[in-house]
Amino acid sequence: MRLKSIIISAIGFCLFGLVQIVAAAPPNDACDLPQALLHEIVSKNPGAKLVSLSDLDNYDRGLFQKDHGNSCPGLVKIDFYGDGKPTLALVIITKKGAKEEAKLVVGHQVGETWKITLLDTAEDSVPVVWSEGPGEYRDVYGEKKIRASRPVIVFCGYGGWAILYAWTGKEAKKIWIAD
Repeated sequence: MRLKSIIISAIGFCLFGLVQIVAAAPPNDACDLPQALLHEIVSKNPGAKLVSLSDLDNYDRGLFQKDHGNSCPGLVKIDFYGDGKPTLALVIITKKGAKEEAKLVVGHQVGETWKITLLDTAEDSVPVVWSEGPGEYRDVYGEKKIRASRPVIVFCGYGGWAILYAWTGKEAKKIWIAD
């Protein structure tokens, strides 16, 4: 009888400890990447860091959160290619000599692997990314237009510029929607 109560007590303490560990774990971060994609990004961009809310200055953070809440400013899930396969647009920060460079990349899962495509780069700013729905978009100069049949990617450096990317079925086309 005594052994039974010791075992029950031991199990109770273990369960109590497990509950404490789970309760203390941080919530799922909006900037979490699938492990295979993270490995692919870091292997091609050693030291790369995904843009998060803490990377933005107070003003830019406020602008981003006003429109996108607490979502990740460096990550958006999007059906960019229209094939329904997992696709993420990411803004990563890498070192370029003594300076930092922001890269807009698209990770597209094909089978078990992630194909990474570089769409653009930016220096001297911490840009953000989000998506917009299919539709017709005009550039800031009124010279070009894109009629997108799939969701589009917006790459934006607050207070300066914004570029829209749409997949045509063969390539990514871009237009400046703010300059």
